[in-house]
Amino acid sequence: MGGRTTIHDVAKAAGVSVSTVSKAVNGRYGIADATVQRVLDAVKQLGYESSLVASSMRARRTGVIGVLLADFEPFSAEILKGVGSAVHDTAFDLLAYSGSHLGAGDGWERRSLSRLSGTLIDAAIMVTPTVVSAGTEIPVVAIDPHTGRADLPTVESDSFGGALTATRHLIELGHRRIGFVAGRPDLRSAGLRDAGYRRALSDAGIPLDPSLVGIGRYELDATRESARIMLSGESRPTAIFAANDLSAIAVIDVAHELGLRVPDDLSVIGFDDVPEATRRALPLTTIQQPMRRLGAVAADMVFTLLSGQEIDEMHVILPTRLVVRATTAPPR
Repeated sequence: MGGRTTIHDVAKAAGVSVSTVSKAVNGRYGIADATVQRVLDAVKQLGYESSLVASSMRARRTGVIGVLLADFEPFSAEILKGVGSAVHDTAFDLLAYSGSHLGAGDGWERRSLSRLSGTLIDAAIMVTPTVVSAGTEIPVVAIDPHTGRADLPTVESDSFGGALTATRHLIELGHRRIGFVAGRPDLRSAGLRDAGYRRALSDAGIPLDPSLVGIGRYELDATRESARIMLSGESRPTAIFAANDLSAIAVIDVAHELGLRVPDDLSVIGFDDVPEATRRALPLTTIQQPMRRLGAVAADMVFTLLSGQEIDEMHVILPTRLVVRATTAPPR
């Protein structure tokens, strides 16, 4: 072959497209290992090694999987443990990253991915991302995305089913005035927990009382305020379902401050089953979502994408289960 070898020559020799050659030599995902090897063999045979393979050796793989977090809190900490377990027996290292949110608003993930992808990490797992249109060439998997399913792989727990179970547990104990402290309005999973609460009441023929619904936003101050208003009224609830465990714990603290006994005067149930749920004097009744399993499944998705294979199921929903402890009981 006379003249300077081009990428088109490599593509023809390897029997693939030009874009496949580019992906193969730059280490991008979505290309089978056998195809990558065929392309690199053609590169070497045609003498194109100096321009293509040199860049490939610089940028091909870092051996690092990044976990992008909005904050380091109990939920994400448990997910990290699950990712870590899945990565433990592989050749990959794990990077947990929470970038600055100053002036970022929604879409902090794009800035983090732009900084890390291709140079520091080979793939990313985003935990509760505000956006899922990442626009990156590395594999990306989202856990519990704000807006729900998207065009990239996602994994989440059954928030609706879990909330349904939580509220039905209180109803089966005999409660009729059941309050709900909601999570963040912008988070899809929080909305599903709200919907599960309302469905359980409706199925049981219990009218929804707006005065028994507060918005805690998964924030301590907002949750405490909602609980105090709810529990200070003349027709206070006999039970409260909080959209996560930390909110449920805050509700219990407010109840004690108001002289109410849990579960004698007030039953409380949470959602998540974070370690804090069992560290209290009264272990918390809660809905257990498999947080570590969420991380492990997301990691398995990443491994599949990095190997050039297709994922069998793009959107995975994992089941939840009721864990009855000491904070729920029949009403007096």
